[in-house]
Amino acid sequence: MKANGERVIVGMSGGVDSSVSALLLQQAGYSVEGLYMFNWAEDEQGYCSSAEDYQDASKVCENLNIPLHRADFSKEYRERVFEYFLREYASGRTPNPDVLCNREIKFKSFLDYALKLGASRIATGHYAQVAANAAGGHELLRARDANKDQTYFLCTVPESALALTLFPVGGLLKSEVRAIAAEQGLPVHDKKDSTGICFIGERRFRDFLSTYLPAKPGPICCRKEDGSVTEIGQHQGLMYYTLGQRRGLGIGGQRDAGESPWFVVGKDLPSRTLWVSQDSQHPNLRHRRVKTEAMHWIGAVPTLPLRCTARIRHRHADQACVVSEDGEGLLVSFDQPQQALTPGQFVALYSDKRCLGGAAIAETTA
Repeated sequence: MKANGERVIVGMSGGVDSSVSALLLQQAGYSVEGLYMFNWAEDEQGYCSSAEDYQDASKVCENLNIPLHRADFSKEYRERVFEYFLREYASGRTPNPDVLCNREIKFKSFLDYALKLGASRIATGHYAQVAANAAGGHELLRARDANKDQTYFLCTVPESALALTLFPVGGLLKSEVRAIAAEQGLPVHDKKDSTGICFIGERRFRDFLSTYLPAKPGPICCRKEDGSVTEIGQHQGLMYYTLGQRRGLGIGGQRDAGESPWFVVGKDLPSRTLWVSQDSQHPNLRHRRVKTEAMHWIGAVPTLPLRCTARIRHRHADQACVVSEDGEGLLVSFDQPQQALTPGQFVALYSDKRCLGGAAIAETTA
């Protein structure tokens, strides 16, 4: 980061990462302003923590003596992220709204808003790094703190948006970020990291989802070794379950002591059947290949087929694979079988420290 008086607007979440980001930019000589995004309207039960977070962001900006803007993106969030979230669950898939929130809100709505305010760039508290390449483009790189790296969630952000973004804490460890915040007297230095999805808050996921999607009960079935099918229970809706799930199935009494737990191994929407098995190595839970939807590349598009690594969940260990073209999407072939890959999840591709981009999983194959 170069000190040049450039006007930068920081997305202030009320947490320690965005707060330290604003501090570091200020110390580097940037003309810094903050912006708090209201992405979810408070419901009547007050589950979203936006009011408290806004107050924390205000205290930090007051401490740093920088202005704090407010912007309401709840309409855009509902249309571009939440409606997608509901459609995916209704179709039996497992979505990741955080990936869409970054692409559609933080690096689109927020970026557009900041540019209209006269900023030349934006900054966020994400643990990631951006670097210019020899071709004049920009690449998304992993954060120094491997445990906090958030490039998986940024894998579909446009390169044009990354070119206008600063990630001040991307080269720091989380412990260093907290130490800086404490040393500088920022009021959020010991604030707990946020987890989960804002619009769900502390509610049980099932309770939240049932308020938006009607529950459609059906049978829980397993297939015996002789091929016969046995119904062992009833579920309240396929949308409440994901492939590989073993908790909350409500069929614990169907196994004897010492036997293996039940796992979700399939969902059949037409018959509303939830398929389960006690085989943790069930073929439906082990996949060597996935077909993706259209791939979003960041930076130069590599020549295919390509040997690289893939991350199929946040903080999941990189998995060696070969990527090749497959219609409008890609075929990702893993060296080792992967556990419980699910359509709707995102797969992010990597070449060493560089995140090449990402795509949603369309289907899985053995």
